[in-house]
Amino acid sequence: MHTLIDYEILRLIWWLFLGVLLIGFAVMDGFDLGVAALLPFVARTDVERRVAINSIGPVWEGNQVWLILGAGAIFAAWPAIYAAAFSGFYIALFLVLATLILRPVGFEFRNKLANPRWRAFWDWALFASGLVPSLVFGVAFGNLLQGVPFRIDGALRVAYEGGGLFELLNPFGLLAGLVSLVMLTTHGALYLALKTEGRVRDRARAYVRVGAPVMVALFALAGLWVAFGIPGYALTKAAVMDGPSNPLFKEAARQPGAWLANYTAYPWMVAAPAVGLLAPLAAWRLSARDRPGTAFIASGLGIAGVIGTAGVSMFPFLMPSNLDPSASLTVWDASSSQNTLFVMLVATLIFLPIVLAYTGFVFRTLRGTISPADVERQTNSLY
Repeated sequence: MHTLIDYEILRLIWWLFLGVLLIGFAVMDGFDLGVAALLPFVARTDVERRVAINSIGPVWEGNQVWLILGAGAIFAAWPAIYAAAFSGFYIALFLVLATLILRPVGFEFRNKLANPRWRAFWDWALFASGLVPSLVFGVAFGNLLQGVPFRIDGALRVAYEGGGLFELLNPFGLLAGLVSLVMLTTHGALYLALKTEGRVRDRARAYVRVGAPVMVALFALAGLWVAFGIPGYALTKAAVMDGPSNPLFKEAARQPGAWLANYTAYPWMVAAPAVGLLAPLAAWRLSARDRPGTAFIASGLGIAGVIGTAGVSMFPFLMPSNLDPSASLTVWDASSSQNTLFVMLVATLIFLPIVLAYTGFVFRTLRGTISPADVERQTNSLY
């Protein structure tokens, strides 16, 4: 089957699509995770917690589509990444899955009984369902930047040689996890400021005043650590951009400062870290001026800047190996076949606009705020 697009271009398009899907997940499902992680702190009574829960209750399932799309894209477009990641990060991803399962269960069961202990248990379950994924996703990115301990043999079989979950919880991995956690909880707080009334909204705005500058400081610290403390990866023998997906056809090495090389070669890429630093500060300022809608948009741009910074810094690497740098997986040697990428591209161009249109319709239909009086009038509602 002959495609209309060169293999090299298809691989680049799917690298961009992967970034778009990760950003979409972080922006859309990120505020759900952030609200859940903030639940014990912004809502102190049962009515206040119902206000917070009802702000995300009608939309969280639709937002989780972005997680499914992202995982599906990795599985179909980057099977080598899928195999290596789910082997190396198995325990961490299992932990994420276990806590994400708590979210629908918590929504379904919390309001079934009026018993305070029953509801408190599910409130903490919802808290865990927001805290753990927000932290672990950042830890995973932190470990990608440092390199993952795997090898690839002549039969292209991936052998992970890491030590498990606690090895991932290294100092830089934990810093990246904190960046993710504070970023998503601030995003969630801005959503609460936009969608709720009363004390929940007031506490959410108070969190933004602290969370946004702390997130910027942590992101800047992580950037300095990457620049001066973590060797990057560079190709020493160029990969064949339109050749077969065989990581062993290239050569690569760890080099100090290599993660900064793209900013010298392509100065426009500095826009990503600039947005990652400036947009959260803009959100902080807009929130202080009581403009929650534009503050929420600015927060989303900041998330895009942070994820984009990781992507453009590492390009063309997707999953570097710290045991055998030449076995690292890159955009040019870890993808599916040209035909597969083309068929998936056609399907994506058809269905992604439908997802976007549906998402826009839902949020427009459910626009408005939720007050304590609203949930008190609806004692028999699901949430």
